[in-house]
Amino acid sequence: MNDSVTHSPFVLAVSILVLAAGTYGLRLAGPLLRSRVTLTPRIERLTEMSAVVLLASLVATTGLTQGHGGAGIARPAGVAVAGLLAWRKAPFLVVVLGAAAVTALLRFAGVG
Repeated sequence: MNDSVTHSPFVLAVSILVLAAGTYGLRLAGPLLRSRVTLTPRIERLTEMSAVVLLASLVATTGLTQGHGGAGIARPAGVAVAGLLAWRKAPFLVVVLGAAAVTALLRFAGVG
């Protein structure tokens, strides 16, 4: 395919507008359809749990891997400390600084 056609400003602008309209439409559908669509309690529970599962998979992927290999010990240790602090309901800043400190100290010690 011709690169000048696929990278033209017009195609880019139209693509952005189409994606923006689609995103807005999907976001608007929730509040508009909420009173018209009734979900079973099981489906509501599964929907709520899906957000937790997606977040956990994101944490696992970014916390345990780097590129195509493992992330070593320092990063997963920092993620574990962050999880522990969050579970103990520490303030967000404490969670982030605690995880960063553990990761930095382990890397400084050469643990990787």
